Amino acid sequence: MQFIYQTERLELRILSSDYASLVRDFYLKNRDFLKPFEPKRPENFFSIGFQQNNLYGEYKAFLKLNHIRFWLFRRNDPSVIIGSACFSNIVRGAFQKCMVGYKLDQLHCHQGYMTEALSFLVPMVARELKLHRVEAFVQPNNESSVALLSRLHFKEEGYLSSFAEINGKWTDHLLFSYFPDEN
Repeated sequence: MQFIYQTERLELRILSSDYASLVRDFYLKNRDFLKPFEPKRPENFFSIGFQQNNLYGEYKAFLKLNHIRFWLFRRNDPSVIIGSACFSNIVRGAFQKCMVGYKLDQLHCHQGYMTEALSFLVPMVARELKLHRVEAFVQPNNESSVALLSRLHFKEEGYLSSFAEINGKWTDHLLFSYFPDEN
């Protein structure tokens, strides 16, 4: 697996801790926008030091293919992060699966960037890691994300009550799964 890929409009990169200020800027700029979709963040999450440590850990995990986060940049402006796509909870053995999560800068929503990124990354990661399935968990009221997963040929498989603590509250989620052998 490579550190950088390009699609028509995007550059998808694995980042080292040298990019902590860009990641911190992304989170600060989108703090209120992402709040309803993410766990409650401690105040130090928004510091460069926290992001340096986090990026260092993610970089090491990528080298072992245990956790993979690609940061999204527009090819015509490669100095600003516009989102990320993360492949985590990679389980081997009888399961051969992972979870995909993603986020996009509020100013770049509804422009097809996440569709472009995930339509490339999901099959590529599944193929490279020889995964049987890729799972995504989405709050039922997140209509944009539900539509995105449907466009990407994820199948809705179930409703999970009180599944994840998001912004300090236990929330229900829908389970969607992508099967590389069927796509």
